[in-house]
Amino acid sequence: MGMSRTKVRLGFIGAGWWATEYQMPWFAACADVELVSVCRLGEAELRLVRDRFGFRHATQDYRELLAQDLDAVIVSSPHVMHYEHARAALEAGRHVMVEKPMCTRARDARALAALAQARGLHLLVPQGWNFAPYVRAARALLRQPPETQLGIGEVRHIVCQMASALGDLMAGRPMIETEGQTFRPPASTWADPARAGGYGWGQLVHALGVMFALADVQPATVFARMGRSPSGADYYDAITATFTNGATAAISGSATVPKPGGARHDRSKGYQIDLRIFGTQGMLLLDIERERLEIRRDDGRDTLIPMQPGDGDYPASAPWQAFVDLVLGRTDDNPMDAALGVKTVELLEAAYRSADENGHPVPIDSL
Repeated sequence: MGMSRTKVRLGFIGAGWWATEYQMPWFAACADVELVSVCRLGEAELRLVRDRFGFRHATQDYRELLAQDLDAVIVSSPHVMHYEHARAALEAGRHVMVEKPMCTRARDARALAALAQARGLHLLVPQGWNFAPYVRAARALLRQPPETQLGIGEVRHIVCQMASALGDLMAGRPMIETEGQTFRPPASTWADPARAGGYGWGQLVHALGVMFALADVQPATVFARMGRSPSGADYYDAITATFTNGATAAISGSATVPKPGGARHDRSKGYQIDLRIFGTQGMLLLDIERERLEIRRDDGRDTLIPMQPGDGDYPASAPWQAFVDLVLGRTDDNPMDAALGVKTVELLEAAYRSADENGHPVPIDSL
């Protein structure tokens, strides 16, 4: 699945706020990457991006981008376009990194996973905390063989909570932190419920990626209620899930953590992930904000996985480096692959459908 080239010939489908402020500067500075082509709408905006980052080719038509000599494509377009763009890139034989959410329909997620497998291509979703060393270490412990493992046994119950300081963004106002940047996050992507805006697709997906990486369970049925922002997108998510092995989960999301700053700066990262997984032999506790990760076992053989100050910060570039390494054949380890992406999309689509149906239970096999 790797390649013999020393540089990844890369194309970008989508060049908005996140791509231009964070992704492109990193890839442009990466010695292992050659920026070949970029696609976005707006002639003036496209020219600005092309010239700033040194792309050789620029187009408003992603089909023209895929006709270039590329090894890999990053899909950083609006949420509702991810499936179309990722599918086209895979069909063109390119490895794909598709921004979260991988897509917004379970059937589309399954189709992408099947297509990537059939074509022998990597598909990575850059949900950053999955790539943090401490999450990888915990997953390795939990997946050890039964006779040697120091894990928690079979998963029976999960508590998963995430919250972020994005009350402005999910209400249709640009994030105050992005004032003065070239592009700002558009309300059409982040706050329009008809276009997969809201906290579930925009943020809770991160926590679910970690949850499914650490808890090897398959969602079965989902119940949900949601509190709405002024734009009608979900500010608050209250989700109950059951899994095919009989396990249960209580999943919560909130967009309205107070913004960090002033005296609060040292006490808050502006986001929280609190994950507790209870099994037949013990429990796992992960608190991103307070930087604590431990496995507590019934037999007393506990494991503390060290987290240093700053380890809970969002590791944005970790999945980008992993993607480069995957494409160049340096590794086969993909901590947020299509299989995990499918579970995440399944649970979220079912949650949104349930909330729209006044909390009616939605079976995953109905999606």
